[in-house]
Amino acid sequence: MPLEHHPLSREFPEFQAQLRRLMSNDGHFVRLAEEYEGLDKRIYEVESGRVAMDEFLLLGLKMQRVTLKDELATYLHNAS
Repeated sequence: MPLEHHPLSREFPEFQAQLRRLMSNDGHFVRLAEEYEGLDKRIYEVESGRVAMDEFLLLGLKMQRVTLKDELATYLHNAS
């Protein structure tokens, strides 16, 4: 399975307008999105072999990313 990043624009293609609007004028959403992108970058670095990490720590990061993604999805649905 090839490695890939999971940017919000790819994860939520149906919410592009909401993403742009929230990223430009909602500080809380921006903070959550930045945290999500940071986690995604860290996970990618570990999975690519550039950074060493225990499997349980990696699993914890992935769970945090999923939790944030769920929170962002709720935010986007409510912004529709």
